[in-house]
Amino acid sequence: MDKPTKTITQRQLIKAKPKQVYEALLDAGKHAEFTGSKATCDPRVGGKFTAWDGYIFGKNLKLEPGRRIVQEWKTSEWPTGYPPSIVEFTFKTTKNGTELTMVHSKVPAEQADSYRQGWIDFYWKPLKEYFQQMIH
Repeated sequence: MDKPTKTITQRQLIKAKPKQVYEALLDAGKHAEFTGSKATCDPRVGGKFTAWDGYIFGKNLKLEPGRRIVQEWKTSEWPTGYPPSIVEFTFKTTKNGTELTMVHSKVPAEQADSYRQGWIDFYWKPLKEYFQQMIH
């Protein structure tokens, strides 16, 4: 029997170039800088990554520098029997920076609301602040 899953879709406007946003998500040092927590990443297809001191982990499935990241994604609280979720980030140049679209699919239904809010609180807000500080 299939386990119930949900898809989370979020769109954010980030005041930075697509390549900068791509690097902030994929470069372990920059990722740690904006989240304030340890991250690791082998920035190649098939390379593994961790974020938030190992709470989040997975591997890179597709990488198009400055355009797209597709990853297998799990957390240490993942329910038993669920396959990894898939997170896809796409980056589009806009007049004021980058339109980042995130589609997080195959998320265990019981955890979807928590992760939906988590992306906002622990990624989008600090990422915007990170680039804001770089401007000033």
